[in-house]
Amino acid sequence: MLEFKNRRHKVWETGYTDLFFLDEPTALAAGHRPCFECRRRDAKAFAEFWGRAQRVATPHAPEMDLVLQGERLAGRAKRTHRMPISDLPDGTVLSLNGAPHLAVAVRGAHLLRWSENGYVEKTVRPRGIANVLTPPSIVAVLQAGYLPRWHPTADAI
Repeated sequence: MLEFKNRRHKVWETGYTDLFFLDEPTALAAGHRPCFECRRRDAKAFAEFWGRAQRVATPHAPEMDLVLQGERLAGRAKRTHRMPISDLPDGTVLSLNGAPHLAVAVRGAHLLRWSENGYVEKTVRPRGIANVLTPPSIVAVLQAGYLPRWHPTADAI
């Protein structure tokens, strides 16, 4: 059982399912937005930036979820999106053509290599086209100014 504000519910019961990620760039890359229940302030900010990025009224969660579902999956496989590396905002997760099974996150002029325990290496951001794991709508939210929460290892390398 999990707990939030002294409320408890079982994982995989009715309603939504709790998901746990290394950090917010990782969750965003998987196509998930901040939770309106446990991260309400961040979720509201995310929705406001979504509205700005799409030039629409601030959307509700189901509207965003519908778009994200289509952007994150190609059938049952992870959908990637080809984009220029130089155009990607901080928090975007991608893989490079020469290393398609390694994920890296954009942070300033660098790419941080992702691992399940944290970020383990920093390299200079190259030029070229990347296979972007973060759905395009979320890339647009990041470009509009939403700042994701990073795992502490992102500051340590």
